[in-house]
Amino acid sequence: MISQTIEYALRAMIHLAGLEAGSSVNSETIAEATRVPQGYLSKIMRDLVVAGLVNSRRGPNGGFVLAVPAETISMLDVVNAVDPFRRITKCPLGKPAHLALCPLHQRMDDAMASVEAEFRRTTLAEVLESGRAIKPGCRVLMTPTRSAVARPGKTPNA
Repeated sequence: MISQTIEYALRAMIHLAGLEAGSSVNSETIAEATRVPQGYLSKIMRDLVVAGLVNSRRGPNGGFVLAVPAETISMLDVVNAVDPFRRITKCPLGKPAHLALCPLHQRMDDAMASVEAEFRRTTLAEVLESGRAIKPGCRVLMTPTRSAVARPGKTPNA
């Protein structure tokens, strides 16, 4: 249900959300921190820029930065920028007699509606904040800038 593109985009956006306000970071740093292949990340970042979620800055201090506060960006905004969910609106088998979805496809669409609703109500800021309690080993959500501030005396990503 969730494509690799969506997961990679969410990782990148969470990384950007964890930076100090106004700080930019280059794609190499994002790729390394989020374990997203550099070439794949470039396409994703382009889509996020086109969607208005990220700004791109050129030059020696350039890179990527969130275009709007993390508190205003929902996970669904990110999904819609890179690989929108495809809801089931008609019979996937193409049978003209099926005016309504069969029970199987209706339940599949209901499940997708639930995921979509959860992603719509969850902001990047909420994900980042809940990630502060992540156990060692899953360090994608922790960024050096915020984690060092949020957890004084502890090494980032520990």
